[in-house]
Amino acid sequence: MSNFCAAPNCTIRSNESASPFFRFPRDTERCKQWVDNCHCKDLEDKTPDQLHRHYRLCVNHFEPSMICKASPYRTKLKDNATPTIFDLTSHLNNPQCRQRKRIEELSKAEARPMKERKKDSVDQSKTNKNYAEGQDDPETNDTTQLTSKEKEHREYLKSLFEVIVVLGKQNIPLNRHTKEVQESKCLTPSNFKALLEYRMNAGGDEALRERFEMSAMNTECCTFTQQMQMMEVCESCVREELLQEVREVRFFSLVTDDVVEISGESHLPMFLRFLDQANCLREEFVGFLPFEGEDETLMERLLTEVTKKWGLNMDYCRGQAHFSSGVHSSKIKAIATKLTEIYPTAVYTPRSTCALNASLASGVALTGVQIVMSTFKKIESFFNEASSLQLELENAISIFYQGNEEKANDLKEACRTNWTVRHDAFEVAVDVLESLLLCMDSVHDNEDLRWSDQVTNDALEISEALADFEFVATLVVLKNTLSFTRAFGKNLQGPTMDVYFAANSLTAVLHSLNEVSDNIDVYHEFWFEEAVNLAAALEIPVKVPRLYLRKHHAESGTEIQPESYFKEHLTAPVVSHVINELNDLFSENHLNALRCLTLVPAVMGQLKFNTSEENNVEMYRNDLPNADTLPTELHCWRVKWKHRGKVALPSTVHETLQLAEVKFFPNVLAFLRVLCNLPVLSLDVDGDASRKRFQMYLENTPDKHRSKSLAFLNIHYNARHDLDVMVDSYIKMYPENESHEQVCQPVD
Repeated sequence: MSNFCAAPNCTIRSNESASPFFRFPRDTERCKQWVDNCHCKDLEDKTPDQLHRHYRLCVNHFEPSMICKASPYRTKLKDNATPTIFDLTSHLNNPQCRQRKRIEELSKAEARPMKERKKDSVDQSKTNKNYAEGQDDPETNDTTQLTSKEKEHREYLKSLFEVIVVLGKQNIPLNRHTKEVQESKCLTPSNFKALLEYRMNAGGDEALRERFEMSAMNTECCTFTQQMQMMEVCESCVREELLQEVREVRFFSLVTDDVVEISGESHLPMFLRFLDQANCLREEFVGFLPFEGEDETLMERLLTEVTKKWGLNMDYCRGQAHFSSGVHSSKIKAIATKLTEIYPTAVYTPRSTCALNASLASGVALTGVQIVMSTFKKIESFFNEASSLQLELENAISIFYQGNEEKANDLKEACRTNWTVRHDAFEVAVDVLESLLLCMDSVHDNEDLRWSDQVTNDALEISEALADFEFVATLVVLKNTLSFTRAFGKNLQGPTMDVYFAANSLTAVLHSLNEVSDNIDVYHEFWFEEAVNLAAALEIPVKVPRLYLRKHHAESGTEIQPESYFKEHLTAPVVSHVINELNDLFSENHLNALRCLTLVPAVMGQLKFNTSEENNVEMYRNDLPNADTLPTELHCWRVKWKHRGKVALPSTVHETLQLAEVKFFPNVLAFLRVLCNLPVLSLDVDGDASRKRFQMYLENTPDKHRSKSLAFLNIHYNARHDLDVMVDSYIKMYPENESHEQVCQPVD
């Protein structure tokens, strides 16, 4: 960012003056108004994002009424503030001077009022300076000026917040022990206190040193409770920067991940997907929602969090996607259904970051299916522990596929990837099941003492799960049922053209699944026979699950046959679930939106420019700047690309939005910006960085050390933060802790 004011004929520098500087707004209309008022040619070709990042105006260019005091240390502009005080004529009196900033030439009529305004600009500058310092602020005249003790106290708080931010971003727990153990003082100091002591001993923080030296021996500076409060303030301030970006672009989608355990309580991870001012598609983590209570309670809590706490308008929500497993699936589904009823434009879609088949299987609330999915996670974690375990599996594959080297190589290649989350995960699992069981048994036997006790115990746990007929039967049923959606799901995560054609192939997929449902007896017979043969090869007895027998055998009085049991309690429910879930995920509104991908020139060209989007955009008509001209504009858009010459056609929504000429098609531009918010569409290369850091946090942090606030700071490692804002927020939120004097509290 430059250290000088961007206004013409203004020589104020931020490193040479105490005058506050203000960034250009990200909002397109307000930013344009600022640029127009500046009359600086150098700013005209810059985007709002570039201006916001690299250019600023000093306080001298704003009327006093446009400025407000956020705190004695912070000066802010009002939301509608516009710069109006500029010197655009002084360079005319000295033609020889070199102008680093190019100024638009003004007519005499335009220059006259500028000269008149210049006369008052000196007085105005003094007024603004005094106002920024709090001397002439009508809102703060009655406020007592900060004393030296209060200023020292604020510096002390800033030191505490800086330490907390460092610990959070590095994912270092503030306390290694529970609250009770920490306050008993019987163990080593907490990480937080140790870092404070190091900071003082390094000699770089006098405010911190003075506070500790003045503290009594029986006081505890910054108690456990206060540390938790300060972490919440850090999280809130960093989140607010992110939410401001979302508010500026208006449209967003709501995405949730599977429920996680934090401090013994269930929480729902929440993400926001949006297209920022630079037309970069992002999916950012925004926090955890407590996931306790009934469906209605959870729904109300979610809406309160999004609308009241985060300040977002759900009327601008254009999509929602959820991933859930086990007992939480029904609650998540109820929330998604209710959201769609209240906000029809919040289209329910699959997540682009998760394979469709994995999502469909995870949502099945059957014990056998959940055992398969949880075992997949254990297998993935097991082979990530050491490369030698992967070699053990490959040796087992070579043994079972001695006469089919090509098949063996394909399976080895698949097992070197995260195959448990792939579109063909269940096909790979069936093919590798015998080798996998042999590998687990070999590791558990540990005849050559190569493996640790933990590894052998993990191998035994996985082996016992694999050697159960319920697991084998469930795996075979999932493989066969989801074979109908495998190619469909893969296309959804492919190029834009594949996504468009996938939307049009859904009817065929549903037709095939409905045929299976109508002839479930026939299909189940073949699938059950396949499961029996696979179990025989593994020497696994065919039987009904023990838990079911214990509950129902005495009631029925007759012997339950495995084939009829698995048809009624596995095959039929799985097929029914997949059909219902596809119908919910691909509503007519969702399919109409995907059909509008024909606005992408490459898709349009594939269809020989014979497309018609007018009938599919009705749901988004209110999002367009001028819907009445849409048919004409779409015709011009098609003609432009049909007669493009040898220019390569953009193949994605992102590439299309980067085109300079797209701004001449305002309806197309607006619709593409809304369309890319759909969670089913793939993200940009760096768009899912927040999700990857979220997964790393869960993998690297034990449950007992997890913290909502620390997780947020760690995931948003690169986010900017303002310590002054954090201090102001803390004093405002917890005045009872401060009294604006000190934070040290006696310890009983």
